[in-house]
Amino acid sequence: MATFTERMAPVLVLWLAVFLSGTWAVDKGNFKTCDQSSFCKRQRALKPGESPYRALLETMELTNTRLTLQLINDNNKVRLLLELYRLQGNMTRVKINELKPLKPRYEVPDVLIREPPTEPLSLLSQDENGVVLSLGAESQRVILSARPFRLDIMEGRDVVMSLNSRGLLAFEHLRMRKDTFSYKVTSTVASVWNNIKRVFSSSQADPEAEKKEEADPAAQPEAAKEEEKDEDGMWEETFKSHTDSKPNGPSAVSLDFSLPGVEHVYGIPEHADTLRLKTTENGDPYRLYNLDVFQYELYNPMALYGAVPVMLAHNAQRTTGVFWLNAAETWVDISSNTAGKTVFGKMLDYVQGSNETPQTDVRWISESGIIDVFIMLGPTPKDVFSQYASLTGTQAFPPLAAVGYHQCRWNYNDQEDVAAVDAGFDEHDIPYDYIWLDIEHTDGKRYFTWDPHKFATPKEMLQGLSDKKRKMVAIVDPHIKVDSNYKIHNEIRSRSFYIKNKDGGDYEGWCWPGSAGYPDFTRADMRDWWASMFAYNQYEGSMENLDTWNDMNEPSVFNGPEVTMHKDAMHGAWEHRDVHNLYGFYVQMATAEGLIQRSGGVERPFVLTRAFFAGSQRYGAVWTGDNAAEWEHLKISIPMCLSLGLVGISFCGADVGGFFKSPNTELLVRWYQTGAYQPFFRAHAHLDTPRREPWLFGPENTALIREAVRQRYTLLPYWYLQFYHAHRTGEPIMRPLWVEYPEDPATFALEDEFLIGRDLLVHPVTEEGARGVTAYLPGKDQVWFDVHTFQKHNGAQNLYIPVTMSSIPVFQRGGSIIPRKIRVRRSSSCMMQDPYTLYVALNLQRTAEGELYIDDGHTFNYEKEFIHRRLSFANNVLSSVNLAPEAQFSTGSWIERIVILGASKPSKVLLKTDDGQESQVEFDFDASMSVLTLRKPGMNAGADWNVMLQ
Repeated sequence: MATFTERMAPVLVLWLAVFLSGTWAVDKGNFKTCDQSSFCKRQRALKPGESPYRALLETMELTNTRLTLQLINDNNKVRLLLELYRLQGNMTRVKINELKPLKPRYEVPDVLIREPPTEPLSLLSQDENGVVLSLGAESQRVILSARPFRLDIMEGRDVVMSLNSRGLLAFEHLRMRKDTFSYKVTSTVASVWNNIKRVFSSSQADPEAEKKEEADPAAQPEAAKEEEKDEDGMWEETFKSHTDSKPNGPSAVSLDFSLPGVEHVYGIPEHADTLRLKTTENGDPYRLYNLDVFQYELYNPMALYGAVPVMLAHNAQRTTGVFWLNAAETWVDISSNTAGKTVFGKMLDYVQGSNETPQTDVRWISESGIIDVFIMLGPTPKDVFSQYASLTGTQAFPPLAAVGYHQCRWNYNDQEDVAAVDAGFDEHDIPYDYIWLDIEHTDGKRYFTWDPHKFATPKEMLQGLSDKKRKMVAIVDPHIKVDSNYKIHNEIRSRSFYIKNKDGGDYEGWCWPGSAGYPDFTRADMRDWWASMFAYNQYEGSMENLDTWNDMNEPSVFNGPEVTMHKDAMHGAWEHRDVHNLYGFYVQMATAEGLIQRSGGVERPFVLTRAFFAGSQRYGAVWTGDNAAEWEHLKISIPMCLSLGLVGISFCGADVGGFFKSPNTELLVRWYQTGAYQPFFRAHAHLDTPRREPWLFGPENTALIREAVRQRYTLLPYWYLQFYHAHRTGEPIMRPLWVEYPEDPATFALEDEFLIGRDLLVHPVTEEGARGVTAYLPGKDQVWFDVHTFQKHNGAQNLYIPVTMSSIPVFQRGGSIIPRKIRVRRSSSCMMQDPYTLYVALNLQRTAEGELYIDDGHTFNYEKEFIHRRLSFANNVLSSVNLAPEAQFSTGSWIERIVILGASKPSKVLLKTDDGQESQVEFDFDASMSVLTLRKPGMNAGADWNVMLQ
């Protein structure tokens, strides 16, 4: 008899033929809407203002670290336990769980970097209606109302945020199925017990006894509660041909948040949508459920590859954040009392004296788990970034090479192809750092292996790249080919590391290798074993310049429901439904740990992941998945990466040129120009697309692409500094303008331009045939300098910029100093010891400041061996001061040029070094542009010095 794999092979071939065909469009019918997701439909049917929950104030306990009290659902008498914590750094944590669940409910581990430290809560007042607690600061407090249960966070007289103000708290308690023997026995016993109580009760009720019974949850037997009606989808749910057995029954949780004074909310990636989140009353909520979506559709709330359940709310007075720590399928509804109002309508309200305060209401709905929410109270955007970073960590600090340019496609055919592409970059004088290999480099889609014919001598290939100071990334996906001759599969099976199906056998699904098993990365011992497979003596053919790409880790299961894993698959005691959005997070975690371990803990890893969750920033980079060669996909890459940066994941980029379809030359050039100014800069293309290496489109387009890539490399010192800051602070690298100009409403919805750090503003050209763009330059008392022409422009204006095919509109903020390396070589490592040029852009006060950061570019020694200097210009003196005198590092790089924008002509320029020596510096002055250029001052980049303009 043919094996299952042999019998199913034609089915897989047919599926792949459809998958890889030229239709190039998402089949939305493969993915659920809220109406097709039974828990979402149930929760969305609840009406506001009818909350059954009240707080039992007599159960309240207040310790130095937390408040606890019970909530009761007056409809079914089920009790919940509320825990409220005041956390260090102006945050509040709210947890709600069943008081006595039938079995434990899942609580997300490993995402928080530590148990968040608490600060004391104090009771300000209490009566029968509720309690008031102090949040430390004199004017900050929490009001807990009892009937119905509600929390209001106040500052002075203002409500900052309310929980359950709309009465949409819902907590589906775990219960026994009514048609089971256990349920019938329990119901019978409870009924007999109630009859006995009635027989022996006195003719007059004892109020004290009744009160005691209400306060005692043990006095509320399960079957004595109000009979609850089973609805379709509670115990079993079918979508297309797949049935979810739901052995634990309904278990959804939900809570609403109201944000008075707020009209702009952001975050909850990943969605191919606008930066400012839209209201969802007239459609589906935003969905957070990691899925392999084949060429996703734009401007809708469908789930994509990753899920970060963090939302930021912003107005001109305050920024706040909500972190909903739940890894199950989640839907987020957004409504607003100003949604749909035109500008004229808002003006009419103002003229007519309407006093309606703008308000945004947000409702989170998750399929299982508990409510565990962190409220980040800001009040500034950077405070919120710091608060969130204190919970889930900061962006991993990548090796410098990873900040350079990456060349990828599915697939480079063989070692000769790799060598030819590598040589092509040299021939056309285009720098790059990494070349990538997709799934075809393996031996029959067996990861950790090489095709024995096409990649017969991988170390020879890697050594050839290393000789040029270049690197490679190879793909390692988490689906493992079921093959008894495959070492990885045999070891995982023998150790029982595979995820199990609901019947206890190894879960198998279809992916690139055919029949595949899926390792259970939620297990620490599995992750340890996986990490050990990256050791040089395990991963044959690997070397220190080979890094890793984790794709398909949602996980993607071609024949599974919604192209992913069945929710009733088992991870030990937990269902896949509980942990789904964590799977990709754990895969990247284990892979990054493997790359660190193989170097003995010395080298910083580079790992790209497609699926992610809160905390994924600690392990590497993400990209926006399988986009298309269309202008709208180029445009959407900006808000998609901005949204990721706002929730901690700074190392983001999109496939340059588009993964699907073939870009025309204009689109390809514009995409390189945009990608050169996004944190992760990689070109990638589908197997069926024509080759598109940068030199294949004629000399003129090659020159345009070369210039875009070279601009990236000249700015590497600034990019690297931004990654260092992101690692230290959690602040985004690529950031919306409102982050730096939080009081300027003109910035709140901008998504076609962005800042890199504080000091570079980029407005890429993303319209076909564009002859000009209009950029908003913020800051009414600021000036901005065009980095290409050095022309000065005032802030707080919309500036029209004529463009040609060579134009990349970029502006440097007046008041900043940006280091560059003008000598571009074949890779970033070749430029390590090259000299710096400092660009000093003066503000209206004729001052400027910036920083210079240098380390070895690849090891963890940066924690103690680095150069970090403050550069400042004031009173006609430019100085370099050591910000880290305890750190030890030396560099051969020197300062070869200083360009001062907005300068006056000096009579002479003196350099004073740290040894007291003075010398004159040659200079040129362009009076027409007010640009002063100091030539070859010659001081070491790590030294103290002063340059004086006289």
